Parts: sequence; C-alpha cells; structure tokens
Amino acid sequence: MTTSTKKVLYIGGHGKIGLLSTKKLSAQGHKVHSLVRNPDYTADVNEVGGEVVLADITKLSVDEWADLLTSFDDVVWGAGNGGRGGADVTWAVDRDGALATIEALEKLQSEGRHVPRYFMISYLGATTNTAEESSESWYAYVESKKAVDLRLAETSLPYFILGPATLTDEDAAGITVLPQPLNKDTLPEESELKTSRELVADVVTELVGRDEFPSQSPLEFIDGEDAVSSI
Repeated sequence: MTTSTKKVLYIGGHGKIGLLSTKKLSAQGHKVHSLVRNPDYTADVNEVGGEVVLADITKLSVDEWADLLTSFDDVVWGAGNGGRGGADVTWAVDRDGALATIEALEKLQSEGRHVPRYFMISYLGATTNTAEESSESWYAYVESKKAVDLRLAETSLPYFILGPATLTDEDAAGITVLPQPLNKDTLPEESELKTSRELVADVVTELVGRDEFPSQSPLEFIDGEDAVSSI
C-alpha cells in the first residue's frame, strides 16, 4: 500500500525493469529520475514518465555520487552489464560502480547529510553462488554481485536487497516469497525458479511506496499467486 510519494533515482533506468518500474512508479505519483549513460535513451525514459540524469556509472567519483544521491528519497540500483562488453565492463559496472554508491552513502552518513534509502536489485542466491573462472563474464557477474551484497551487509545504511530468480518477459501474476535461509532440498524445481521482470517492477513500486522495509532482506522471490502487497 502506497503511503507517501517519493523522489526516486533509478540507476540503469533504460533496462527493461527500469522502464517498467519508472512507468509504475510514476503512475503512483512518485517523481522518477533515471540515470543513464546514453542521451539517445531520453525519449524512452520520458515516455514512461521519467526524467533523465546523464552520467557514466564507471566514471563517477564517490564525492560525485554523494552529491547526486543525497537529493533523493530512494535510490534503486538496477544497472548491470548483462554480459555485454566482456568481463572488464561487468567488473566496472556491477562491482565497482555499485560499491562506489555504497561508499558515497556511507560518506553522507558520516557527514550527517541526508542518506536516501537504497534498493539493490540482485538475484536469487547471490551471496552463495559460485562460478568457474573460465567462464569470464559469468564469473565476473557472480563475484561482483556477491561482493556488493556482502558489502551492504556490513553497513548500517537503510538498504534492502531484492533477489529475483531467472528473469522472463512474462506478465506478472503474483509472487511467491522464498523462505530464508534458502534450503535447496525444499526449493521448487529449477525450471520453476522464474521471475517476470514486471513482477520485479511491481515489487520495486510496492517497496518505494512504503515507509518501512519488509522484515526479510534479501527478499528472494519467484512468480506465484500471492499479492505483491502481502510481502
């Protein structure tokens, strides 16, 4: 249930989940700014109700991040290399870029400046999954997401981690929240571990609209039948 409207920065706002989230958040009255690198994305972001912030995740300093983030109520990290450009870009975006935002939030905290709430879109089992180093891009992704989620756990920041499973473009129907800690013996079959991108956007919209986080973080979830408002 939406309790208040927020000024939101969505980092990586031209991705599929970013555009869906921006549209849904805007429809709820939130003011959404989408951080993107390419000015050609402006029309797409504007079409779903967002305002573009042009910046390169790999080049912003901690100080620059801090000055940007402090003007928002909520910040959503939805950026990811997605295997494009090889392992080096994945390390630069998924690990180093995300870690810089965490350092920036801690800087704001230490200076007594406004610290926005921080939502990290991760994935199911991020802190325990492993990958072979020979699969360079996938290894970089797995280790990057692990490093960021574990780093967040060391902080006293107001953060929340979302852990969807394998993403699909199916319409959202409902949600099943997986119990913590994850137990492989009681998990659904791997073929059932799917999460629609629209469902992730619905969860983002639900959480931004709340003034308090759910008790379970990371919130690991798949497609199901329960209402998103039940989380």
